[in-house]
Amino acid sequence: MRVMLGARALAARLVSRRAYIVARRISLVVALCTITALQVAAAPANFLWKVTGPRGGTMFLAGSLHLLTREYYPLAPAFDEAFAQADLLVEELDLGEMMASSSQMLMLQRGMMPAGQTLESVLTPRTMTAVKAKVTEMGLPMAPLQLFKPWALALTLQGLEWQKAGFDPELGLDRHFYDRSKEKNVGVQGLESLDFQIAQFDGLSMPLQDKMLSDTLKEMGTTQEAVGEMARAWKTGDAPAIERIVLRDLKSDPQMYQRLLVDRNRAWLPKLEALFARPTPAFVVVGAAHLVGSDGLIAMLKAKGYTVVQE
Repeated sequence: MRVMLGARALAARLVSRRAYIVARRISLVVALCTITALQVAAAPANFLWKVTGPRGGTMFLAGSLHLLTREYYPLAPAFDEAFAQADLLVEELDLGEMMASSSQMLMLQRGMMPAGQTLESVLTPRTMTAVKAKVTEMGLPMAPLQLFKPWALALTLQGLEWQKAGFDPELGLDRHFYDRSKEKNVGVQGLESLDFQIAQFDGLSMPLQDKMLSDTLKEMGTTQEAVGEMARAWKTGDAPAIERIVLRDLKSDPQMYQRLLVDRNRAWLPKLEALFARPTPAFVVVGAAHLVGSDGLIAMLKAKGYTVVQE
């Protein structure tokens, strides 16, 4: 009887030991799965995608904020690792063209009102009143600004507001990689010409230019807050947040949305597809707004069978 009890006790201990071992293994598996899940969830995402063609070929697609602050540098390692693989930088515009003295003169000429006309002569009284109020608030002289076309004044005032928030075009992602390309002797090409980009605004009807300027003035009160929110979303690779912040207002004006975003994305797509035939990846930098949403480049590439993975 004692032997039987001893045998049962031993069996119970063996079963308990085996159960303990199994339980420990299950616990370890669960723990490892949990840790892995947390690591995946916490893995830093960047506003950068690796795109692979259905027949091979690779391209890196980075969404840019054209103005940033020093706190966003150094960039996450994924950007530098991707750029190190590339032998060609593709941006909306070859910044070398934009920085040429002749281009600066072209922008100035195209942004000025025709001789004999002033800003006040083409704006609605309500928009002009808002312009004067904002210019006075900013401590700027009104007289020289009377010579600006509405679209040019809108971009100028918006740029000043961004800079007041500490954001600098010299620190924008496109400028950063343009400078890196010169250091690394990497080729540079633009998807558009400067003349085309200017025409996107200069070709707007005067009522649309008036609306663009009016909307800019209304948004300037919250620009610093919005820019900060957008930059933080960009830094964490939060594409849905960028879509919400940037496209919300743009989509409220279907004509501007189509002209400034959708049509340009469609024109760029075949140029981007041609890059997959290259033996070495290209590194593409365009405004973050061009990547997100149902009309964004990421959605367009996926629809054509490309594999797109966020880095």
